[in-house]
Amino acid sequence: MPIVDEPVHPAWLPPGAWRPITGRRVRVTGEGLLVRTVLAELRAAGATLVETDGDVEFGLGGDPALDGEGFEIVRRDGRTLIRAAAPHGLLHSLFHLLREAPAGRYRPAVDRRMVDHWDNVDVHPVMGQVERGYAGGSLFWRAGEPRRDLPRVAAYARLLAACGVNAVALNNVNVHATETRLLTDRLAEVAELAAEFRRYGIRVHLSVSFAAPVHHGLPGADPLDDRVVAWWAEATRAVYEMIPDFGGYLVKADSEGQPGPFTYGRSHADGANLLAGALAPHGGVVHWRAFVYNHRQDWRDRSVDRARAAYDHFTPLDGAFRDNVVVQVKHGPMDFQAREPVAPLIAAMPATRLAVEVQATQEYTGQQRHLCYLAPMWSSLLRGTDGPAIAGVAAEMVAVANTGDDPFWTGHPLAQANLYAFGRLAWDHTLDPVTILDEWTGLTFPGASPALRATLHAVMDGSWQTYERYTAPLGVGFMVRPGHHYGPDVDGYEYTPWGTYHHADRDGVGVDRTVATGTGFTGQYPQPWASIYESAADCPDELALFFHHLPYGHVLRDGRTVIQHIYDTHFAGAAETAEMRRRWQTISDEVPTELFRRVAGLLNEQVRSAEEWRDQINAYFLRKSGVPDEHGRPIY
Repeated sequence: MPIVDEPVHPAWLPPGAWRPITGRRVRVTGEGLLVRTVLAELRAAGATLVETDGDVEFGLGGDPALDGEGFEIVRRDGRTLIRAAAPHGLLHSLFHLLREAPAGRYRPAVDRRMVDHWDNVDVHPVMGQVERGYAGGSLFWRAGEPRRDLPRVAAYARLLAACGVNAVALNNVNVHATETRLLTDRLAEVAELAAEFRRYGIRVHLSVSFAAPVHHGLPGADPLDDRVVAWWAEATRAVYEMIPDFGGYLVKADSEGQPGPFTYGRSHADGANLLAGALAPHGGVVHWRAFVYNHRQDWRDRSVDRARAAYDHFTPLDGAFRDNVVVQVKHGPMDFQAREPVAPLIAAMPATRLAVEVQATQEYTGQQRHLCYLAPMWSSLLRGTDGPAIAGVAAEMVAVANTGDDPFWTGHPLAQANLYAFGRLAWDHTLDPVTILDEWTGLTFPGASPALRATLHAVMDGSWQTYERYTAPLGVGFMVRPGHHYGPDVDGYEYTPWGTYHHADRDGVGVDRTVATGTGFTGQYPQPWASIYESAADCPDELALFFHHLPYGHVLRDGRTVIQHIYDTHFAGAAETAEMRRRWQTISDEVPTELFRRVAGLLNEQVRSAEEWRDQINAYFLRKSGVPDEHGRPIY
């Protein structure tokens, strides 16, 4: 199959990005599928393949300490020499060369860097073909049938490999009846997709239902029932017979209505270890999500705190999971809000392999209709800017994505940068988000002018903070319209069973999560963070309302009162969005017309939505508090 360059689907690595390779004399030694992929990429890039004395030489036989994916670049006498211990390393080195990486040794920070898709096989009556599908339909299925658009899948695998991703879960963690058949009579569809991803060193995983044995005729799914153990062992054996490099299972259990071991009086360790036992003989892993909480709570009971749930459920089980279980933890304790503290569970399970899950698909950060570059958020979480650092603790990194059949892959053309940034930060936790954006720009717009580069930085570098300013303030979260989660609705979830509250009243706003007077959530953190979060005076402003119910007149560390901070940031965020739109208009001649128009139209929507957020949030809190804006700006 030819290597696919898809000008109709703009993304990184168009033909112009291959300048460091085009026309060079290149020698490749080694055998195997991935080496053949490297050769095909080099041919497509216009390299001259030679038997000896190449300007660039790729070869196996590097230092075994580089492991399976590492490599070394040496530059000597005008030549570039790449050595890797395994073919995966050669593949990654090719993409690093396109970034014009300096000489040195390169190894990924974590072994597995995974993208989880929200795709459904059928068109679900509520969720559609792709849950919240703001990047179009599924790449893999259409209306219950396989699409078999394999060149498109190959192009997608190439994109993922180019930024360092090496695993993908094909289907939604909310598994429906049809998806359970992917394990059995529809397994050939998975094998077909796995063959395309395999060419780029990416292993395929499946989301499975804990109740799959029930769907296939057993009376129950008790993880300690020998019949259930045997069913999973046989089903898994059949999977590996057809897909020898299958990665494993992803499971959402006892969460938001999904079945799990609680039905049988068993623990999460019992459930995860059941699947791990079936996978272990074949080298597979089970990713068991820690997103478990009471979604039927009484909103009047302020002692119940959704933020506590994952820690409370899983820390007693530390050390009880098999070696091939990966507990997959959302980066924050709630649900991918624009600002959350690091989930305390990440620092509390030293005897368990953990994967940290982020959300590239922007469910709560503008849904790929708003420009919101997330690399600064993820980088701050990895480095521990306002909480325990994820880097050095997480064994794996995972991103939720809904990359789809939209002509621009991600709906918003510039949202591609988030997918790219995830892969790069998962490979190297220390990378600067500005540097990553430079890389993406160079690979997506080869030969980009200084004006284009400057404009992309102007509109993207601070776009996460801009989004945060015009939406929910000071870390309190949510305030979105229920169901689809787009646009403002301050009290939309306030009196529901979902546990996503802001507790605003006439005197103040925020959730008291202190040990002294609240839910005790701050006590789940290690020191010094437990003490920092416990103190309203020491807590970072950005998280003030996440941890404290504060009076409107409370003075924050930046010198402003809570109410004035709300007014100021919402006016500022809307104004910054208008400036982003203005800056984009200055480069109409610098990018393809179709891309320019798509971004311009989305920025129009972002400006409209930011003004709606500004007006609704400010009006709500003016009426709640009775405190006017000290600058006299219009609030309705």
